[in-house]
Amino acid sequence: MSRTAQIDVGEVTPGHYEVTVDNFTKAKTHDVTLSEDIFLRLGKGRSREDFIRDCFRFLLAREPMEQILEKFDISDISRHFPDFESAL
Repeated sequence: MSRTAQIDVGEVTPGHYEVTVDNFTKAKTHDVTLSEDIFLRLGKGRSREDFIRDCFRFLLAREPMEQILEKFDISDISRHFPDFESAL
């Protein structure tokens, strides 16, 4: 049975998060921003932390952990993956 990566999200300042993805062999930390506009439009009743976890699950289903940018805004995901907003 394969295990999914553990995704830890901590708020650094309002709208700015540190996200650590641990696939149980290595871990990588990301510097992520989330605008209120994107959260209100796509959050759909989730906490900000759960929404960011879902965004990372989306990314991990499409690319290896090592290819996820170290620093980005959540709105950037839809530029690389046009199905992002509809998938969430």
